[in-house]
Amino acid sequence: MQNGANDRGILAYGAYLPYYRLEKAAITAALGSGGGRGTRSVASYDEDATSMAVEACRLTLRDSDVTPDSVYFASATPPYLDKTNANAIHAALDLPSRVFAGDVGGSPRSVNAALRSALDASRPTLVVASDVRSGRPGSSDEANTGDAAVAWLIGSEEDGPVIASWRGGASATAEFLDRWRQPEWNYSRVWEERFGEHAYLPLVTEAAEAAFKECQIDPADVDVVVLTGLHARAVRGAARAAGVEGAKIASDLTDVVGNTGTPHAGLILSSVLDNASPDTTIMVIHLADGVDVGFYTTTPSIEQYQSDRPLEMQLEGATSPLDYNTFLTWRGMLDREPPRRPDPESPAAPPSLRSQRWKYAFVGSKDRSSGAIHLPPQRVSVRGGAVDEMEPVPMADVEATVVTFTIDRLAYSLSPPVIAVVIDFDGGGRFQCQLTDANPDDVKIGDRVAMTFRRLGTANGIHNYFWKARPVAKP
Repeated sequence: MQNGANDRGILAYGAYLPYYRLEKAAITAALGSGGGRGTRSVASYDEDATSMAVEACRLTLRDSDVTPDSVYFASATPPYLDKTNANAIHAALDLPSRVFAGDVGGSPRSVNAALRSALDASRPTLVVASDVRSGRPGSSDEANTGDAAVAWLIGSEEDGPVIASWRGGASATAEFLDRWRQPEWNYSRVWEERFGEHAYLPLVTEAAEAAFKECQIDPADVDVVVLTGLHARAVRGAARAAGVEGAKIASDLTDVVGNTGTPHAGLILSSVLDNASPDTTIMVIHLADGVDVGFYTTTPSIEQYQSDRPLEMQLEGATSPLDYNTFLTWRGMLDREPPRRPDPESPAAPPSLRSQRWKYAFVGSKDRSSGAIHLPPQRVSVRGGAVDEMEPVPMADVEATVVTFTIDRLAYSLSPPVIAVVIDFDGGGRFQCQLTDANPDDVKIGDRVAMTFRRLGTANGIHNYFWKARPVAKP
């Protein structure tokens, strides 16, 4: 990564943590080993790397009037192979068809490839990283990793206020065996830690020295260091190897969230930016199949910027504990007896294409004459009977109120019971959908809800994405 010769940097960012947490002690209680102290974040049964990426992007773009020229999706755990996962993100954000969407995947380092491309581009670019991390039951990966997504809108001052300018950076690459996973495996294999430490630390020194020289930054001028990587032992020694052991090291969040892999450096960076003041120089050191070092400096615009849902708010709103058997079920490690109902059918490609704006972006229709909102979109108005006098109306960001609900304990679900709600949207429009991230015993009429992009189910290898409601009090 070369020293930034332009004014590019971060225009906006958004981090998404799933609602659920698993107490690591629950692993020890169930297996007699593994686990540890603290919690890890857990994607719900209806979430995956794509759905979490959508939520991070929504948080990033909610208060921005910038339309990205490209969307890059980085993940080591993509829901699809041989199909572009970023297209679903593109569709859920209701972006114009001219906007490019592409995957950059395979390993946690893929996020750095996406960021390099975005920072070298001339147009605004949306970069999103998301992982659903897992490990063999009782393993260190199971307890110490976590699930999350983070997005950045990268651009220049011509596109909008830059809140953190890119100063530049450097990389060091070597081929060595640290961790690996075959496409059909459910978890990664890891080589002995002392070897990884031996391989990584010289690369940290090389990349850091090159970055300081290239960007003409003195180590004493670094205010905060974001330091992460899935090799814990090497990460612990990286600050000394980089020559910044005296600088403030940002909290790595592993005690409460776990190491989220591909998005984790961005997750820590988001927590730093949430509380940063102008002229803060941030050094990011990411260990993943090599080492990438980069520098950002916050601008005066950071004082006017407010993250739509800061990480601190999401951490405070998390629920705990999640039953360990439920966690294993959601991860596909425990095959439990499903309700005795027909298996779900996969969505067909032609109707999904025809209803793309409704299915993915949750765009309804509004009668121009009466103002009646229809969900799903209709040709004939329920108020006055006007035909084909409709205009599209985006509803994904509109909050609603529960007017009635039912708890269905027989419907097919990976995590029964299903909570079905009828909701009235602010400004008009009524819809029946599922409620997620909620305790059935706590649901009541009058609850306020917001929409969230989820996976209804998977059949024949096809993920059926659509929208559900969630309580607005939950992050």
